[in-house]
Amino acid sequence: MTQIQSPQETSALRSTASPGSAGKVSGGPSTARLVGVDLARALAVFGMYIVHIGPALSATDGVGTWVRYLADGHSSVLFATLAGFSLMLIAGRRAPKTGLAGRQAKARIVIRAVVLLALGTVLAMEYGGVIILGFYGVYFLLALPLLRLSAKTLAIVAAGLALVTPQLAFFLNSLLSESVRQTIDAYDPLKKLSEVGVLDLLLTGFYPTITWMSFVVAGMALARLDLSAVSVQRRLAALGAALTAGAYGLSLLLAGPNALRSMAEDGKSSSAGFEKASSFGGSFEASQRAASELLSAGPHSGTTFDIIGSVGVAILVIVGATVLMDRLPRLRRLAKPVIAVGTMSLTAYVGHFLAQSVLGVSAGESTQTSWIPVLTFILGAIVFAAAWSRFFRRGPLESLLNTATRPAKYIR
Repeated sequence: MTQIQSPQETSALRSTASPGSAGKVSGGPSTARLVGVDLARALAVFGMYIVHIGPALSATDGVGTWVRYLADGHSSVLFATLAGFSLMLIAGRRAPKTGLAGRQAKARIVIRAVVLLALGTVLAMEYGGVIILGFYGVYFLLALPLLRLSAKTLAIVAAGLALVTPQLAFFLNSLLSESVRQTIDAYDPLKKLSEVGVLDLLLTGFYPTITWMSFVVAGMALARLDLSAVSVQRRLAALGAALTAGAYGLSLLLAGPNALRSMAEDGKSSSAGFEKASSFGGSFEASQRAASELLSAGPHSGTTFDIIGSVGVAILVIVGATVLMDRLPRLRRLAKPVIAVGTMSLTAYVGHFLAQSVLGVSAGESTQTSWIPVLTFILGAIVFAAAWSRFFRRGPLESLLNTATRPAKYIR
């Protein structure tokens, strides 16, 4: 979600995002792929708005039902995948930075992780465990040892995590009694401040690190590839389609017609309550679920099938956005206001929570039937981002985050 590329990458992105420019960075391939990544990031922002503000799935029909269903889980997964991609923009996208540059890059990532963990904790005090920023902080710290791995190795690591961690999470949750959890929470300073403590961040939260690192590592692997190369685009499109169809198809075959069922179908919208109820590793109640549910693949179920299928969807969105921006310059010019939202996704994310509070917009109620509130938020984000980007290089919170990381340049 957070835009964390280096100043050099940001300059390249800006030049490419300008109408009619599809240039190349000196010594490197076309940077149109970065515009595609920002477009994908904007789509993730809009998906998150639909999840938090949009109508309940049970109140939709036709195309609206598909849009609402696809937003559940997939928007946050896309955020996490893009977070992994963004980490590599700091650490060295095609080739890892080494020596002094490498140490400074790691310091920048650590600082960002700490800031996001702190910001996430503050927001969780007001808005509960649905806030993902604190989880991002943990993801970033755990990704540090992986920054120098190749695309192939990162893909293998992501696949291994997807195959192993859901079962491990299920096992650990089955051992986690309420008394043990209360004991751990009693000594957890984060838990005393908000709903999200260390145990939530690692295992029992809405976006548990144990299973969500698969998405981050998959995004890191994607960043190692030349997404502007047609051959790479074709292979990734085939891979994304295969992962999506294979995972969801096999889940339907093994678990039956309800394998892809969303908890929102029970009348719960995608508020914090919905996400808590639907996350496999996301609540203590999840530990009581039958092992057979490991075969399901519904949004936020956290199973191997859910992870693989969701990664497939994320790949398709990223590659699709990249191809559109690379090959349709007129569309790229028209989409510039939307792309601007992607360049300041942290601001867009935090801003929508603050706007909800200021405007008194309720979220997550099963009685919500109108698309007007969420469409208003989407339009507002586009207008704000387009206007801001005309005068400033970074979004408001992105600028503050960049300033916070400046001490990293003194690392020797």
